Amino acid sequence: MTSTLSGKPASDNTAAGLVAPDCRGMNFYRIDGGLRDLLDLHMEPRLRAAMEPHLDRLGNLAGGRLDELAEIADKHPPVLHSRDRFGRDEDWVEFHPAYREMERIGFGEFGLHAMAHRPGVLGWNKPLPYIAKYAFQYLFVQAEFGLMCPISVTDTGAVLVENYGSDDLKARYLGRMLSQNMDEIFKGAQYMTERAGGSDLGNSAVVAKREGDFWRLYGDKWFCSAVDGDVVLLLARPEGASDGSKGLGLFLMPRRLENGARNSYRIARLKDKFGTRSMASGEVVLEGAFAYQLGALDRGLRQMMDMVNLSRMSHGARAAGMMRRCLNESMQVARHRTAFGKPIIEHPLLRRQLMKLMVPTEQALSVFAYDATMMDRARAGDAEAERVMRILTAVLKFRACRDNIRVATGAMEVRGGNGYIEDWVNSRLIRDAHIGVLWEGTSNINALDVINRAVAKSGGHETLGRALKEKLQASPAAPAAFRAEISKLIDRAVAFAGDVASKPKHERLARLATDALYNVASAALMTWEGATAGANGHDARRLVLARMVVEHRLRAEDPMAIADSDWEEDATAALLDPAPVSLDHASQLVSA
Repeated sequence: MTSTLSGKPASDNTAAGLVAPDCRGMNFYRIDGGLRDLLDLHMEPRLRAAMEPHLDRLGNLAGGRLDELAEIADKHPPVLHSRDRFGRDEDWVEFHPAYREMERIGFGEFGLHAMAHRPGVLGWNKPLPYIAKYAFQYLFVQAEFGLMCPISVTDTGAVLVENYGSDDLKARYLGRMLSQNMDEIFKGAQYMTERAGGSDLGNSAVVAKREGDFWRLYGDKWFCSAVDGDVVLLLARPEGASDGSKGLGLFLMPRRLENGARNSYRIARLKDKFGTRSMASGEVVLEGAFAYQLGALDRGLRQMMDMVNLSRMSHGARAAGMMRRCLNESMQVARHRTAFGKPIIEHPLLRRQLMKLMVPTEQALSVFAYDATMMDRARAGDAEAERVMRILTAVLKFRACRDNIRVATGAMEVRGGNGYIEDWVNSRLIRDAHIGVLWEGTSNINALDVINRAVAKSGGHETLGRALKEKLQASPAAPAAFRAEISKLIDRAVAFAGDVASKPKHERLARLATDALYNVASAALMTWEGATAGANGHDARRLVLARMVVEHRLRAEDPMAIADSDWEEDATAALLDPAPVSLDHASQLVSA
């Protein structure tokens, strides 16, 4: 897993030359040995070879033109025009040309919204697997996060139309939702949140009234991301339906009617947001808006969860990508900034801080890549993989999005005062990171989904434990004692999750149990990844990272004790060195 971060050296003698450079101008794919190594492990060779030039092209855009556009769009957010010049209520959202160019890259050039649905995207003769889709998302968000929301809801909204729409609705909307032609595409939106019902969707108050073969919707939606979307997926309560979540139906609401007229809802205002400023979020008033029913009226929330679960997976991949950008920025500073007579990467305390950025970054990469492969197997009919994916997706979303905030903040500190200034990417990375713990459920909601649903109702923790032990068994090149320790930690994490789920009073421990499952999953996966790569003569550093996870996330630590061994200093030296780590060296560090 070699990684080259050099770029623009501060070589001149001017004052400007004293400021550490950033990563703009680099190819974010080429400097990411971790991603390339995991794609080698998880992708079948023919697909891997076919995607290589496209990943390389997106990596170049992410470090170049896309990054420039993202900075411009962040500084020029969308503007709502409530009426046209004749005073008609034709509300529309004006975007800066930089945002429109990013749309052409994401939707048009790469088809990020369509690649998992239909053949032909990027020249592949069938729908691309999830591992490919999320790899592209991971690279894209290293430059631009906000646009990934409309890309993702178009992608996941198409899933709802595919799964629950009538043949007529599929014919009318699906082709245009999956189009890469920017003149005909229908972009998606998701309106979930109401003032009365945020995480508690059972309190939703929007009413649906039947009118022949369609419905009219009345009420307010409070936080509507991609508010200008052409095809909106939302929940509403049909007249006479029961209270609570079981009374909610799922509906498709077009922005414009068949005759081209605006549907009967209006954008009341755009949200003045902390982050994701490039993308328009707003409040919407439904005034008898025309809508179509999707699926069974009493299963609306359950059906909407198809969209939510895929969005959670996307958030995990996005968090991993954003952490990678933060880590790369920090490495760039550390190698080019001099303090107290030497590059700051040579200072022991800073080296430890870099490890605190690197370990969660690599954990998220390992877990999202494995989860994506479970999604692919589940789509092919593997019931066991589907159970793994159901629990692991919420586990990933819970921990990776929280780690993203810590890593972004730590990366700002590495850059110092410049990291607080909007001239540099760090402040935007911090602002955008925080939405990950809000969209598709707060941290509490995701932890409760893990414990109260996946663990308590379906035993998903036990399925996950078995899958992780299979990975350990497939890692004979890793030291036996280390594999045995991780196996015992898996047993403990699984038992702990079961105990927490067994009694309502233990709900307060749901986040701790979810953490434990995430950490043992990443340790087991990194062990397999590092041992497999090392046995094939490639970089085995992920085995060293696995021990870092065990040491600092899963073993009891005395905060006022100094370790007798120097293993961590040696491990840090190996991980900060871009040269590959041999299997023998990695095994020695793991066993020290």
